[in-house]
Amino acid sequence: MDLDRYLIRIGMEHKPDASPQGLAALQAAHRQAIGFENLDIPLGRGIRIDGPSVFEKIVVHGRGGYCFEQNRLYADALTAQGLPNRPLLARVRLGVPEGVTPPRTHVLLLVDLAGEQWIADAGFGGSFVPPLPLVDGAEARTADGARHRLRKVGIAGSLGGEWLLERAGPASATDGRSAPHGDWQPQYTFDLGEVGADDLEQANHWTSTRPNTRFTTLHVASIALPDGFAALTDRQMTVYGAGGTETRTIADAADYARTLRKVFHIALDDEDAARLALFS
Repeated sequence: MDLDRYLIRIGMEHKPDASPQGLAALQAAHRQAIGFENLDIPLGRGIRIDGPSVFEKIVVHGRGGYCFEQNRLYADALTAQGLPNRPLLARVRLGVPEGVTPPRTHVLLLVDLAGEQWIADAGFGGSFVPPLPLVDGAEARTADGARHRLRKVGIAGSLGGEWLLERAGPASATDGRSAPHGDWQPQYTFDLGEVGADDLEQANHWTSTRPNTRFTTLHVASIALPDGFAALTDRQMTVYGAGGTETRTIADAADYARTLRKVFHIALDDEDAARLALFS
């Protein structure tokens, strides 16, 4: 991990303090500078989640990534700043009917911050998630007008998960999976069980290769904005901010690549965009 180069990639001039405020600033900068995306899957390249590969792709080549890539890079950056952390696996609950148990296809981080445990997540594509202390009932508000809450809902090792992350806020400030809601809506559940490197490899392989799932059937990108959120699913883009919500349809491959670079800070060249099934 070249920490200085990472900080340049996310637009931070200095390493933040090892404090809740510093962690929040780092996570916001990361999420506003590095787009969430799955485009190497439809391009047939697969997803590598070792540290050097992730750094090369996201920092050196200016691409984005999905949770297993984003939070590997984020974990390495936190470690380089002296903040101990470890991965946790979660079950995404967005759009999942009640009573259905989805697989553990999301990774987040548990960070030791001055002896206190916090969850940190720079890789959730559904919406912006701020750091939260691992405390039942902990809440945080974000600039997109949403509230976020952490609840302890189960026992350790339970199938449903020990902890639940919830969100209440404008559905437009999400990737489109959130139903309109004014009250709390489940985002994902997780427990604190130890996660090994091969657990992550296995979950990443399933997520990137399983037929008929979100990441193997759709082309997705999203990014947090200073006061909102932008999401792109196939050729449909939604941008939510202080001025309201705007939607449009991507015209062609050149427009797609240009939009990825301008809005999502994802450096996908025109040739790769033209290779996507959306336009071929």
